[in-house]
Amino acid sequence: MPAFYRRKRSSSYTAPEASIPDVNLASFHRNLPGYSPTVLHSLDAAQLGCDKVLLKNEAERFGLPAFKILGASWAACKAVAREVQLPYDPDMSIELLASRARDAHITFFAATDGNHGRALARMAKLLGVGCEIYVPAALDSTICDFIAGEGARVVKTDGDYDAAVKTASLAANALTGGILIQDTAFAGYEDVPKWIVDGYSTVLAEVDEQVASLTRGKFADVVIVPVGVGSLAQAVVAHYKHQGRATTVITVEPDTAACLRKSLSTCTSPSSTPPSVFTSPTIMAGLNCGTVSSIAWPLLSEGVDIAISIPDIEAHRAVQDLHAVGIGVGPCGAAPLAALRQLASQKDLIKPESVVVLLATEGPRQYTAPFDSTTSDPVELTQILTRIDSSNPDLSGGAGETEIVDYLLAWLAHHDFDAYRLEAHLGRPSVVGVARGSGGGKSLMFNGHIDTVTLAGYDGDPLSGSLVDDAVHGRGTFDMKAGIAASLVAAHRARASRPRGDIILTLVADEENLSLGTQEVLAAGWRADAAVVSEPTNLELMLSHKGFVWFEVDIIGKAGHGSRPDLCVDAIVKAGHFLVALEAYGDTLLKGAHAEHPVLGTGTVHAGLIRGGEEASSYPALCTVSVERRTVPGETPTLVETQLRAVLDEVSHRVPDFRYLLRVGDARPPYEVDRENPFVKMFSQHAESVLEHAPTVAGATYWADSALLAEKGMPVVLFGAQGEGAHAAREFATVDSIRKVTETFTRVAIEFCG
Repeated sequence: MPAFYRRKRSSSYTAPEASIPDVNLASFHRNLPGYSPTVLHSLDAAQLGCDKVLLKNEAERFGLPAFKILGASWAACKAVAREVQLPYDPDMSIELLASRARDAHITFFAATDGNHGRALARMAKLLGVGCEIYVPAALDSTICDFIAGEGARVVKTDGDYDAAVKTASLAANALTGGILIQDTAFAGYEDVPKWIVDGYSTVLAEVDEQVASLTRGKFADVVIVPVGVGSLAQAVVAHYKHQGRATTVITVEPDTAACLRKSLSTCTSPSSTPPSVFTSPTIMAGLNCGTVSSIAWPLLSEGVDIAISIPDIEAHRAVQDLHAVGIGVGPCGAAPLAALRQLASQKDLIKPESVVVLLATEGPRQYTAPFDSTTSDPVELTQILTRIDSSNPDLSGGAGETEIVDYLLAWLAHHDFDAYRLEAHLGRPSVVGVARGSGGGKSLMFNGHIDTVTLAGYDGDPLSGSLVDDAVHGRGTFDMKAGIAASLVAAHRARASRPRGDIILTLVADEENLSLGTQEVLAAGWRADAAVVSEPTNLELMLSHKGFVWFEVDIIGKAGHGSRPDLCVDAIVKAGHFLVALEAYGDTLLKGAHAEHPVLGTGTVHAGLIRGGEEASSYPALCTVSVERRTVPGETPTLVETQLRAVLDEVSHRVPDFRYLLRVGDARPPYEVDRENPFVKMFSQHAESVLEHAPTVAGATYWADSALLAEKGMPVVLFGAQGEGAHAAREFATVDSIRKVTETFTRVAIEFCG
């Protein structure tokens, strides 16, 4: 079922007279160089449940790949005339206006996700004035290049589209002769956005003429329009909800930037202030807006019949299908077709006799084909997650978590979770997704890490996500994208039972290194009554795991020429004595001389790195040994530091000229939870029901983020897929286990959250 909002009473709504342009702007646009009406294509309507589907192709307006210049041209000319105090009408000479604009040293400013900025840059060039276009940090560089190609200065800003609007407004106000030409209205800035909306009326006048010629004088029964901030949709409502017309207006947005749909769902009246919504990247870049224009909202809140949001994959498929019949449009332009397909099954919305007009607002452009964010099958989802490189950059210079976070945000948006992006460390984002309960129930957290170790050394394609021998293969399938997929799908399925408690997904960065993600989640205040960490446990129920402490041991020598041992001390050779003693210390640990846990066994120690020396012909002054000490419950960093220092002191007492410095690095505590904890017992019962045998209770030799969660008072279990190859040359997770983990998680969430 598509995510859409329906307002039944909008069918009787009549737009106010003030929303209608007070002049015929078609004559203004006909006077601009290169004007001609755009094409209205007829599509095959047989599969779409209506009589006619007509696509108004705005792939080229005045040589630009979108309709935006219709609004930008009228608003720019009106704004210049006002700035130079020149009475203006649609038939005024562009040359006269350009001369006055240059004399006044005017510069245009705007924010854009693409086509509005390029259109304004074209008008600036036509008028011979300056132009600065502010763009979101994540905007594709190709789009920026097109804008710059029109002669504008492109300025990348921190943050999203709304942030770019604020920055552009400040820049325009700071410059004498600066004029903001923005299609987003806000308090104190409404005239220019209204002029932009008026300019779009030319599209609709053309549509009326073209539809009438095909239908013996009829108007469109349904118009589907893409929505960014809502300016074109405002023009559509003003045009088609006027003088008793009964046209149904449908808007379409990306799932990841559904500001109008969400505003209609939460605001009860046109006088309400529509909220700004969190957005994340979409191939429909021109629609990636978080706030509805303030002048568009009163009309849209009353005049839009249906507001729908769509996933990127559906826009992409519509692009492909339109290209196949010779119609070149971009994702924003194809979005109305994707929306119609989503709504075609709703027979009370799209009727067999309907004439449907699709406003295709964007020409073809390059973009990266998206992954499918609609799937709710955990195996397919594991395959998709595996195909996204999220190798940890701090371990191997990997790609990082940004791309997988963008996908997860799209998945959560499509499945209607509340979603939050956390990024205290630049380039290392994590995601929190929440299925809100009805209230009064317990909350459950599913935690899993989205980073992987390096792709280097993998045997085959590490990003294949291929299904071979009933297992998903590729880097991270086992550790732990299968667990992430199971958690997502389980939360989605459990929500259908309408639980009272919240289900919280914390999908975190950097567990393979320093656990920056889970630390950030906890620092932000996220808590639950219990938690599940979906590490790969081979379907065993893990209730404990080891911790670790890292040390740096500097063995100090005395540098000098290789021919003068009498003056030197070889730090590397001295380090050898320490390494022998370290091995002996490790043996005592394994024999249980210090501490032993009934499930985890004993602590361990090893030297992970050794660094020293400058060249073969010199004695080294320093040799540094990196040591990792794995700990069991009851062992603290202070305790193991004392033990290691005793080893070093013993060596220094018996080895002449042995000197050292010991530095304590990062440490993570071990973890265990009582088997009699009510949450543990309940989880075990559901696992037994799904597995058809009691799960093996085990402990993990590795460390996991569960210890951090437990420090905040949450009982935690670890449970995950079967497979092989964590950090190895070949890695896979079995299909059967992915499904069993998903089912176990679903049952646990339903019962625990009530």
